[in-house]
Amino acid sequence: MVKTELLSVEGLRLTVAHSQMNVVKGISFTVAPGEIVGIVGESGSGKTLAARAVMGLEPPAIRRTGGTIRFEGKDIAQLSPGELRKLRGARVGMVFQEPMTSLNPSMLIGRQLDEGLALHRKLSPEERRTLILDMLRRVGLKDPEGALQSYPHQFSGGMRQRIMLASVMLLQPALLIADEPTTALDALVQRDVLELMVELTRARGTAVLMISHDLAMVARYTDRIIVMQKGEIIEEGVTQDLLREPKDPYTRKLLTAMPHRLPARSITEAAGPIVEVRNLVVDYGGRQGFLRKEPGKRVLHGINLSIRPREVVALVGGSGSGKTTLGRAIAGLLNPTGGEIRFAGRSIVPGSEGWNDYRLDCQMVFQDPYSSLDPRMTIGALIREALRLVPTMRSREKTERVREILNEVGLSDAYVERYPHELSGGQRQRVAIARAVVRRPAFVIADEPVSALDVTVRAQVLDLFADLQERHGFSCLFISHDLGVVEQVADRVVVMQDGRIAEEGTRDAVFDAPQHPYTKRLLSAIPILVRTEQDGVRLRWRDEEASPEHGAETPRPEAYAALGRG
Repeated sequence: MVKTELLSVEGLRLTVAHSQMNVVKGISFTVAPGEIVGIVGESGSGKTLAARAVMGLEPPAIRRTGGTIRFEGKDIAQLSPGELRKLRGARVGMVFQEPMTSLNPSMLIGRQLDEGLALHRKLSPEERRTLILDMLRRVGLKDPEGALQSYPHQFSGGMRQRIMLASVMLLQPALLIADEPTTALDALVQRDVLELMVELTRARGTAVLMISHDLAMVARYTDRIIVMQKGEIIEEGVTQDLLREPKDPYTRKLLTAMPHRLPARSITEAAGPIVEVRNLVVDYGGRQGFLRKEPGKRVLHGINLSIRPREVVALVGGSGSGKTTLGRAIAGLLNPTGGEIRFAGRSIVPGSEGWNDYRLDCQMVFQDPYSSLDPRMTIGALIREALRLVPTMRSREKTERVREILNEVGLSDAYVERYPHELSGGQRQRVAIARAVVRRPAFVIADEPVSALDVTVRAQVLDLFADLQERHGFSCLFISHDLGVVEQVADRVVVMQDGRIAEEGTRDAVFDAPQHPYTKRLLSAIPILVRTEQDGVRLRWRDEEASPEHGAETPRPEAYAALGRG
C-alpha cells in the first residue's frame, strides 16, 4: 500500500534578502506518515534552513522566493499567523541542536512543559500535570516530581535533551524535525536519546525529518537519506542502498571523510613523562541556600595519569564522568582539592616558582571556538595575544610568527584583519588551534575540538592537528566523546566513569579487547561503517563476529530491535 504524503516540498528556493544569493536552490522532497528521513551534508549546505522553512521559521534575513511547502495538503505560505501558531508544536514539532538555548533558563521545567499543552490542548491543569509526569517517566527521568520544580541548568546535556524531546512529544505531532539532536552527547546518551525518539515516534505514528552530519547515526535510524550540497539535493534514496552504492562523487567524499583507524605510531621511550597526575582529587562546593548549605560533590576520585613526550592520550567517557574537569585541573583553570600535578619532573603548584612557565607551556583548545575567541579582536590580535608574555620575541618576530602559523593551519595572511564572526566554524577552530600552538608549547589539552564540525571539516581539522603535532612534537590530552575520532588520533586511551579511571591502555588494546564492562558498553553503543566494493559503506556493530552478508545476524540494542527496524 502506497503511503500518502504528510509533507511535500516542491521547488523550494530560499534567498538572502540583501544580497539576493540563493542558499536553497529549488529542492523537492517528501516525507510519508511514520517515515524517518535523514538530511545530510556539510555546514552551509542548506539542510537546516530547508527544515526550518517547513515551520515558517526562516531567519529574518532569508526570504522564500520560490516553491511550495505542503503539510497535510495545506500550503504553509497561505496560512495566517494564527494558523501557523496552531501548526507549530501541535502538528509539527522541532528538537533543536542545543537544548540549553531552546529551554528557557529562567523558567521551571514544569512550567515550560505545561505551556505547550495549555496552548494547544483543552485539558485541565490536573490532566496536564498527569500527562507531563507520565512523559517525564517515559523519557527516563528518575524523579519527575522533582524535575517539575527544577531549572534547565540543573540537568546534564543528555537529560536536557530528553526534557526537550518530552516537551515536543507531549503534543503528539504528526511530524518531528530533529536538528542535530545529539551532537554534544556522549555515545551512550546519544544512543538512549535516539532510541527513545524512535520509540516515541513509532508508538504515535510520527514521521521524523532528521538533520545530521553523523552518517553512522543516520545509517542506523533512517529509512531514506537526502544528500545536500550548496543548497541543492544531489542524491537521495533508501538509506541502505544509497550508503552501500553511492552514485554522486560528493556522497562518496562524505563517506571517505568518516574517521578511520590509522596504523599505530611508534613513540620513543623518554626518561620520564612530560605530564604526570598523582592521586588528583577535585571537589565542587555545595550551594549556599537560605537556611542551609547543600553538600559538595567529589568529581575526581584520586586520578593517576601520565603522558609521555609526543604522545596523544585520549580521555573518553560519558557526560559527567569528569573528563573536562580533569583537563581543566591539569591546565590550571581550577584548583584541585588534593593530589599533585607534575610537569617535566617538577611539581606544579599555583603561585610557585615555574608556575607561569608551565601555564605558558600548557595550552588549551576549547570545544566552542566562537565563545573562546573575543569577538572584538581581529584574528591576528587573537593569535598574537598568546605571544604577549614571550620577552625574547620582538614585535616584528611576533608578526611573522602569526603569519607563519596562519599558513600552517591552512589560512592565509588575509585572515589577519578579519573577525571571528566572519569565519566559518571550521575556520574558527583552525584559529583556536593556531592560538594554542603558536608559542610552540610542550603540552596541549584539546577539549572536544571537533564535536561541532561536519564530516569533511572535521576530517580536515583532524589531519591538521595530526600534522601540527608531528611537526612541533607537543604531547596532547585529547578529550572527546566521539569514539570514531579517538580511534583515529589516539596513541593511548583512558576511559573515565564517575570520576575514576575505569580502563586504560593502547588504542588497539582498548578498542579491540576492552576489559571493563563500562568500556564494552561504550563501544557497543556506536556502529561502524565498513567500506564496500562500490565506494560505499554498510553498517556493522563492533561486537559483530561476522558480517550479515556472510550469514551472521547483526546485533542490535534491545529497545531498537523491539521496533522491528534494523
